[in-house]
Amino acid sequence: MDELMRRRVYGADQDDPDPGPQPGHVYRELVAGPLDGLLLDVTGWSEEQLGGGALLITEIGAYGPGGRADYNPRPGDQARWEWAGDVP
Repeated sequence: MDELMRRRVYGADQDDPDPGPQPGHVYRELVAGPLDGLLLDVTGWSEEQLGGGALLITEIGAYGPGGRADYNPRPGDQARWEWAGDVP
């Protein structure tokens, strides 16, 4: 758990003095792709929402600013979401 506490959360500003996870929140680790290693805050998401993954805005994907990275739950390891590709 200490390793997760040092990680940066998706959406946190680069200059945020505390860009890491917050107590009482639930996170998924993003694996591969442009957001590899970031944590996604899924606090309050329903089981249906969690099962559907997320399209996350990123400026560093294949489509540049405004593009999205598609991340989905990893089969057998729901704590990690795998990159499925970039979309415009």
